[in-house]
Amino acid sequence: MPRISFFYGIVITMYFYDHEPPHFHAQYAEQHAVIMIESDEVLVGELPTRALKLVLEWADLHRGELEAAWECVKSGGTPEPIDPLP
Repeated sequence: MPRISFFYGIVITMYFYDHEPPHFHAQYAEQHAVIMIESDEVLVGELPTRALKLVLEWADLHRGELEAAWECVKSGGTPEPIDPLP
């Protein structure tokens, strides 16, 4: 499971050969959420409100890179790291 970004204690990952729809995983402490790339919808889990806001801000800034990372891991490749929030 490649870690593609890390900021403010939040780890962003994607799984190799993962299922549709395109999504990423965000973990903050012991909490975890699966978030759709296209719509920012939380599919599974939850994060504290502040952490979720940061993740969604980051995702909005890097949507194209997230889509490219999804295509890469879907075929078993290792995606490029994505810059964290400043």
